[in-house]
Amino acid sequence: MKSIASLVLLCTAAAMFATEPNDATKRWWLHILALANDGLEGRDTGSEGYRKAERYVTAEFEKAGLKPAGEKGYAQPVALHEVRLQTAESSVELVRPDGLTKLEWLRQISVPARLGLPETLDADLVFLGDGPAPGATAIDAHGKMVVQLPGRRPTTPIPGIAGTIAIDTTTGPEPPHWPVPYAVSMTLAETPQRQPSNAAPSFRFNPAVAEELFRGSGHTFEGLQKLAAENKPLPQFAMPTKLHATMKLTTADLTSDNIIAVLPGSDPKLADEYVVVSAHLDGYGIGEPRNGDKIYNGAFDDAAYVATLIEFAQKLHESGTKLRRSLLFLVVTGEEKGLLGSRYFALHPTIAKDKLVADINLDQLRPLFPLKTLTCVGLGESDLGQTVRRMGATMDIRIQPDPEPERRLIQRSDNYSLMQIAVPAVGFVFGYTPGSPEEAIYRRWYAERYHSPADDINQPWDPPAAAKFNEFFAKVVEAVSNADEKPKWKPGSQFAHADVR
Repeated sequence: MKSIASLVLLCTAAAMFATEPNDATKRWWLHILALANDGLEGRDTGSEGYRKAERYVTAEFEKAGLKPAGEKGYAQPVALHEVRLQTAESSVELVRPDGLTKLEWLRQISVPARLGLPETLDADLVFLGDGPAPGATAIDAHGKMVVQLPGRRPTTPIPGIAGTIAIDTTTGPEPPHWPVPYAVSMTLAETPQRQPSNAAPSFRFNPAVAEELFRGSGHTFEGLQKLAAENKPLPQFAMPTKLHATMKLTTADLTSDNIIAVLPGSDPKLADEYVVVSAHLDGYGIGEPRNGDKIYNGAFDDAAYVATLIEFAQKLHESGTKLRRSLLFLVVTGEEKGLLGSRYFALHPTIAKDKLVADINLDQLRPLFPLKTLTCVGLGESDLGQTVRRMGATMDIRIQPDPEPERRLIQRSDNYSLMQIAVPAVGFVFGYTPGSPEEAIYRRWYAERYHSPADDINQPWDPPAAAKFNEFFAKVVEAVSNADEKPKWKPGSQFAHADVR
């Protein structure tokens, strides 16, 4: 007899597939439901929800005939160190001569958690525009908190300050979300970062309440923003306000596993070369509620593409397809905490790194509209780009380089860790024509769902687009695995001789 939870998942899948996509896409979606339902509580790094997801992935890899390639079976344990701001035991307020305004941690103000944050902070606020003014009339910022407009950071360091309060932007391709989930930082336990830092704290501030910072100063946030937008000089002034904060920090040591499996190659000469296919399993877990929902499920970031790896392994197993090179399935932890799992693998590969010939990474993909264009991260760095273009042409998919390099997408996913040890790598993003309805859908997803509880199993998506991408991914992997020559870096690539430290 099926459990109630299983029946709920199957009913949800049936409702989603009123248009009858192919069986592979139905099965792919069932894997997403298994990994991104509320029972896994967002799969935060090192959590019980993550361990449940790990057991699921491991079992599916085993059923697909993949061989364990971790340090303990399929698992590669990653030791981590956590620093967390306990917001319920901390306080923050703006203090003025006429009273005080209590602020809400994570909803109106936040600070990156790290060792060395002061237990208490009591400092006047000043506004310095684009930096300290020259001459004797300069505002004294020593020992004070410097308030900064969105995108307007001082061009030179300001010595002796108590810290900064940076008001978040509301524009750009990825506007920051409020509330933020939590104030947590993680590092690899082996990384020597446990000594407290004496750097001044840098607070983030919610622009929706930024006028409160300037109350009583003779200036307004709106007025200063207008001056900045018109490229006019910004004033400098002391503010009749203090920031008073108490910050309770806790630390913890934890372990979270990478999952590593191998499909052995069939060619005696090429089987000891490995094509890595990677995705991250972790999400944001349980955090500050948004619209009453506190579970950050991470359905398309990145449960969906762990599901793609599972489905690909199952299809190879069922079809009996033999690939000349071996495949290394790498499902990593801690991506959302700073690419920690993939960095650990790069430092401690379970397969000799000179045997790793390519990485095709799955993240940053959002199947929200028909697939006509794919942005390929790393397209011009190696001749993997030529394979990607060739496979795209067979499926009427236009392949383009990253049109927004300022977002640094190449450095923000696990492909970067592999590139840091000179493994040619690519990643993908659903592309669009600028100004098109597809761009509007893409931007809206980032504004409303990215790294939020709304990235869940109830969101709209395009099943044919997902199916088309999964087919494209399989073609790319098979082409790289069966090619006579392994991928090579392009002349002049900054990654050709990289070696992670």
